[in-house]
Amino acid sequence: MSSSKQSGPGFEPAALEAFLHQSVPGLSGPMRLQRIGGGQSNPTFFVTFDNRKLVLRKQPGPDILPGAHAVDREAQVMRALRDTDVPVPEVLLFHAGRDIVGTPFYLMECLEGRVFASYELPGVTPAERRAMYRSMAETLARVHNVDVDAVGLADYGKPGNYFQRQIGRWGKQWQQTKVRDNAALERLLQWLPDNIPDSEASGIAHGDYRAGNLMFHPTEPRVIAVLDWELSTLGHPLADLAYHCVAWHTAREEYYGLRGLDLASVGIPTEAEHIADYYRVSKRQEPIQTFHFVFALFRIAVIFEGIAARAKQGIAVADNAEQVGRLGGVFSQRAVELIDRL
Repeated sequence: MSSSKQSGPGFEPAALEAFLHQSVPGLSGPMRLQRIGGGQSNPTFFVTFDNRKLVLRKQPGPDILPGAHAVDREAQVMRALRDTDVPVPEVLLFHAGRDIVGTPFYLMECLEGRVFASYELPGVTPAERRAMYRSMAETLARVHNVDVDAVGLADYGKPGNYFQRQIGRWGKQWQQTKVRDNAALERLLQWLPDNIPDSEASGIAHGDYRAGNLMFHPTEPRVIAVLDWELSTLGHPLADLAYHCVAWHTAREEYYGLRGLDLASVGIPTEAEHIADYYRVSKRQEPIQTFHFVFALFRIAVIFEGIAARAKQGIAVADNAEQVGRLGGVFSQRAVELIDRL
């Protein structure tokens, strides 16, 4: 049974309707509001008028951690990318006040296309699937090719020492949320700081670049929008690439992985082929290393361990939190396997 909190928008739609008619020229007819899904970190809604369909994203509520659910940063980065070759929806407005929907929010154009939760991209031909994978890789390269100074994002994150800061951050989170032993994760915390590559490369890092955060053209095998920029910052591009490639290291039952599938028969490239597609477009040719994959798996493992902790405390949001939380052990073990192959 759904609660009223889940089924309702959590704010007064009439106030939003009046605000939008005043703020967005040319809207006609009454506003219709529909929640998109139910598990998003930032609540997202279709906002439909007789002549226009829009999308609204807002913070979940006032009681959030500092810096979390930064819808202002989402709007900022998409606006900055509007005139680049990175496909993003057009942001129409950002409202910082809490007077309309209870939290800051932004409004963007609604694009029509296909979004796939799974890397298997079901329902398409092998030839189309291969082209879609190529488009995924090329689009990520275009994100990393953006000149942050030219688009006004030079101060979008801290410069330098990206991996050092990230390892410290996620290691601290693991220590704070730990509710069980994970020897593999402890080993990663010892190995990672001693094996950071000597590189100061920096650019826009999406932070959650995966199939489920991309929209494909309704009929063509190409990405038309990169979505959900909540975790974006200035960071090392190869952290993004390795995170995107985690699917090749995990099985289907391990959070939509590809490991063990007959990839060639369904048109999915090998990991090496996919990475080559990225480098064909990337202006950066620094080679990806085992470290980057270990770091990506480590980061996800800590996130899953956090889910496990919340499930044990009885404060998890998702119904399958306990099951998903067990993946912390799986992902950390996959990372250890990569180290042992060196």
